[in-house]
Amino acid sequence: MGKYTEEAKQLLKLVGGRENIAAVTHCVTRMRFVLKEPAKADVKEIEKLPTTKGTFTQAGQFQVIIGNVVSTYYNDFVEVAGIEGTSKDALKAAAKQNQNVIQRFMTNLAEIFAPLIPAIIVGGLILGFRNIIGEINLFNGGTMTLTEVSTFWAGVYSFLWLIGEAVFHFLPVCIVWSITRKMGTTQALGIVLGITLVSPQLLNAYGVATTAAADIPCWDFGFFQMDMIGYQAQVLPAILAGFTLVYLERFFRKICPAVISMIVVPFLSLLLAVLIAHGILGPIGWKIGSIISDFVNAGLTSPVKGLFAGVFGFLYAPLVITGLHHMSNAIDLQLIADFGGTTLWPMIALSNIAQGSAVLAMVFLQKKDAKAKEVSVPACISCYLGVTEPAMFGVNLKYGFPFICGMAGAAVAAVISVVSGVQANAIGVGGLPGILSIQPKYMVIYAVAMAAAVVIPFVLTVAIGKKKGLDSEEGAETSAKKDDSRKEAETSAKKDDTRTVAGPSDLKAFLTGAILPIDQVPDQVFASKALGDGIAIQPENELLTAPAAGTVSVVMDGSFHACGITLDNGMELLFHIGLDTVEMNGDGFAPYVKMGDRVNAGDALIRFDLKKIQAAGHPSVTMMVVTNPGPAGAVVWTKETHAEAGKTVIAKQP
Repeated sequence: MGKYTEEAKQLLKLVGGRENIAAVTHCVTRMRFVLKEPAKADVKEIEKLPTTKGTFTQAGQFQVIIGNVVSTYYNDFVEVAGIEGTSKDALKAAAKQNQNVIQRFMTNLAEIFAPLIPAIIVGGLILGFRNIIGEINLFNGGTMTLTEVSTFWAGVYSFLWLIGEAVFHFLPVCIVWSITRKMGTTQALGIVLGITLVSPQLLNAYGVATTAAADIPCWDFGFFQMDMIGYQAQVLPAILAGFTLVYLERFFRKICPAVISMIVVPFLSLLLAVLIAHGILGPIGWKIGSIISDFVNAGLTSPVKGLFAGVFGFLYAPLVITGLHHMSNAIDLQLIADFGGTTLWPMIALSNIAQGSAVLAMVFLQKKDAKAKEVSVPACISCYLGVTEPAMFGVNLKYGFPFICGMAGAAVAAVISVVSGVQANAIGVGGLPGILSIQPKYMVIYAVAMAAAVVIPFVLTVAIGKKKGLDSEEGAETSAKKDDSRKEAETSAKKDDTRTVAGPSDLKAFLTGAILPIDQVPDQVFASKALGDGIAIQPENELLTAPAAGTVSVVMDGSFHACGITLDNGMELLFHIGLDTVEMNGDGFAPYVKMGDRVNAGDALIRFDLKKIQAAGHPSVTMMVVTNPGPAGAVVWTKETHAEAGKTVIAKQP
């Protein structure tokens, strides 16, 4: 009988039994289920189980957060359930049964845009900064900008456009590359196809509206002509062109003999894809994009634009949960391309702020609950900076009413923004910094909308929370008792463990790189501290090392992207290299240790390839989480912003 057999039996019953499980696997921290009928899962009771640290549903998968004992837990579960585990790829394929056509489309769209988000954010920040120095009259009595009074800043303004143009005007190159990467075809061909969409030989997309039809250049093939029009900043033409290339390459690889495939497949695939992109799909995609942007723009400029804005502002946060919000990136970019600005992105930033303000209210209500604040305070900060998942999954959805209050505040703020005609020059900068992307003439009224997004959710959440008694001593004690019960259950589950506990020791940096607070990690499980407190490093080297002496408790078989250590003083640590790197199936990871090995501070644990992680489209930020402080107690994290592996003390144990 395994250590977690009894709890596994309970979990099996609570997910709806063996007959309700279509597939199950695990990563280094979570059990991942695909359920035939997700509604049968009793989430509340599952979260009461001793080892369970939380649950959430994402991309058709029901995930149960266990921690670094998940591999042992998983083995006991599959034995109890009498089922075989599933590979990560098979699980993702099975998960699509819980997604409708729209959700599957949005999942694919999200996977295409995910690798591009860092570049889009950088572009948005740069254009926002250019707004400040080049568009706002701050000098000579409010008549001149900084660039008009300073040669240096004029040069900076001009130089930064190099990056801004590269991000947004040449976005089709990135989109086509991302599609070929996702679909597993030749990425270099994708880059070339993308370049043909934005080539300087073509009439720039921004110049089409001001060019007479007779003056538009064209390729004359005798029996037909094709307009020489570029697709700068166009999203749909790039998506259609990218998938055309993918399916052409797959087709020719299937029918072409291997001996000549190296020459024939790339040639025919690229040539036909470019012809189809410019001759058929480009114009169609442009038209579809224009129809969509015209519809959204009509809604946001019509006599009922206030109602349109209120509905969108209210529903945007739920869209984030379903994944439908990724469609807004394409619409925003299309609006910017067609109308020189977007009224959609300002509402998205306001929704971020509103959800953060609801969390801020929970911080106020639970000011006597230290455990609750460990989650809510960092979640609030990250939400105000535009990352909403920790706030929504870690706080607002947990209690329910703060989420609704945030939606209400976002709706009012959206109405103020749209009715006032607020537009943004770029996307990617959310939360409070989102004002940097707003066109200068609208910044004052947008500040008013931001104030509404702060005040309304805060007031509503506090009022409802007080009625529920969340601000009372009893409320804090109840929360504390629940936490104590969880700790007692975990202690009971580990009653068979024996170890020699040493005294306190310092924890050395496990990598060289920039240090990040765990709440700034773009993953809701780590950022919400569901697994425990911790710290993250953006790696500059490629060797994960032990921060102190201990015993290796787990190494993620197959993927090798994560491992755990039990230190000599009883503290249990989990290391996770990158985000979603389990999908790489071990490519680029080489373990130096196995379960049960003895390690000292500075010993090598796992070597990884940063270039491969980045090429796969995954963030490389690496986390160290205290999954169980044990007898050693809590740690005090460093205030340093940069670490050197094996030298910098990143945490001290009291």
